[in-house]
Amino acid sequence: MRDNDKTPSPPSAPAISDEVILKMAKEIAVKFIEVGRIAPAGFASSFAEIYRAIERTVRGGKP
Repeated sequence: MRDNDKTPSPPSAPAISDEVILKMAKEIAVKFIEVGRIAPAGFASSFAEIYRAIERTVRGGKP
């Protein structure tokens, strides 16, 4: 088989920085507070859960 018979691999997705994940988590947490899904007093624990969920999703980590 010749080298040019190989199927090219698809381009990989660009890496998502911690800053982008942080901004996404903040926006989601703020929206949840606005619609009454979480209380402002529970922001810290809710934010941590939201951040971890986004991070697992974009980086393919364990659930």
